[in-house]
Amino acid sequence: MANNGRRSVKQKKGPTTGTGGHGRKALEGKGPTPKAEDRTYHKAFKNKQLAERSAAKRGPARPGTGARSGPKGRATEELVTGRNSVVEALRAGIPAKALHVAIRIEMDDRVKESLKLAAERGIPLLETGKPELDRMTEEAVHQGLVLQIPPYEYQDAYDLAEETIAKWKKGHISNAPIFVALDGITDPRNLGAIIRSVSAFSGHGVIVPERRSVGVTASAWKTSAGAAVRVPVARASNLNNALKQFKNMGIYVLGLDGDGDVSLPDLTVATEPVCIVVGSEGKGLSRLVRENCDQIVSIPIDSSMESLNASMAVGISLYEVSRQRAAK
Repeated sequence: MANNGRRSVKQKKGPTTGTGGHGRKALEGKGPTPKAEDRTYHKAFKNKQLAERSAAKRGPARPGTGARSGPKGRATEELVTGRNSVVEALRAGIPAKALHVAIRIEMDDRVKESLKLAAERGIPLLETGKPELDRMTEEAVHQGLVLQIPPYEYQDAYDLAEETIAKWKKGHISNAPIFVALDGITDPRNLGAIIRSVSAFSGHGVIVPERRSVGVTASAWKTSAGAAVRVPVARASNLNNALKQFKNMGIYVLGLDGDGDVSLPDLTVATEPVCIVVGSEGKGLSRLVRENCDQIVSIPIDSSMESLNASMAVGISLYEVSRQRAAK
């Protein structure tokens, strides 16, 4: 295309207005590149999260029990693994959802007895491959046997107390209601032994806090020697609030402690509705729980003995309450 003989002339570039340093920050960069495992979009980050979760849930690699976690970390299902543990759980009559048996398992007396007990109780027998058993137990030593334990159905502490008091007032229960509340008990064997004592002395329930407390596990079931079937275990979202509600219902709250104001033989409210509160062997009753007790009761023991096991203290206290009630 013709340009009419004109030549384009480039103008010399003169001074321009600067940024005033506004672009300096952009030139500084974003620092060192994060590691792959720290980048949320990277595959290595997801693998790291999976590994951490698996490590947190994995217990010792030995036969025994483990729990699957549900919402908010609450156990929804427990697994009893290993031949000895499974056969003992079945002998104790622990409720079971299913018995998983490895395909082509090597039979011995424990396996035979487990199969026989499960069949007699109508527990479903599921033939499961070893890879699936490994996945279920998160690599625990299962020896080809895994027993699924359904989650325990806890009652509400307030509802249990209210229903029991109503039955007593209507004459459906001959003895005044008696409960045992646990403050800081974390050993399931202690819970099982306490349930057994409550059953032996015609108690009406065990109260456990929702957090930082033991629950009804396979170990607790086994230690209770079947008493967990007869004695309801209720949960309290807040133990102190539950104790206050109990007192409003007319239930005397008695805390067990070596420095109690009242000696157990001198207890005067044994024939009334009572809730015995026991703390952990090491820490005892917490401060707030102590403040919410009507009386702090001590068990007279030899001065050389520092303290009693929680389940033993509960058993002695229940016996004394039962003795005083029988004497009236």
